[in-house]
Amino acid sequence: MLILRWCVCMSEYPFGSDEDRAMLAKVPKEKLLDFFFLQIRNLWRVDGLYFLGIEKRFGTEAATEIDAGVWETMAQIEAKSLQRMFNVDENPDVATIISLLRKSSWTLDQPFKIIEVTAKRAVLSISRCRTQETRLGKGLSEFPCKLVRFSYLQNFAKALNPMVKVNCLVCPPDKHPKELWCKWEFTL
Repeated sequence: MLILRWCVCMSEYPFGSDEDRAMLAKVPKEKLLDFFFLQIRNLWRVDGLYFLGIEKRFGTEAATEIDAGVWETMAQIEAKSLQRMFNVDENPDVATIISLLRKSSWTLDQPFKIIEVTAKRAVLSISRCRTQETRLGKGLSEFPCKLVRFSYLQNFAKALNPMVKVNCLVCPPDKHPKELWCKWEFTL
């Protein structure tokens, strides 16, 4: 219920002021796209910084549990916001769910993704992961992100159609090939 109230309250706010929209309308399209992706990356930087702070103070397990809860809620908010923005009916099929997922902040920040879609099934694979590569580059261990990502993807899909099933085919802490960080299946 709190999520619904938050969404309704936030829906009263426009997507930027008239002045900001006019300013951005003057930016060349390619530069505007770069700017858009930079802002998505900044969202993920904040997420990562919060996670690292919680992890440092309370450990990886506590940070992962908190992160999973945050992204579970964010998934519902983001799915419903995209559904309204793109005028998608209730209980869409797998292809439509994936179409909206492709527009989500997480998926847009995954340049190394492969998405396969059929009438009743979709598979999303991530071959390179900025989060994992950054952690490894800093001498940290692989982040066991399965709980967080599963929570996000399942809640995103179920916010759109409660009948959809999300299955993790591989994701850390699972053993995975070097060229595949995670792989997710969506079915109806």
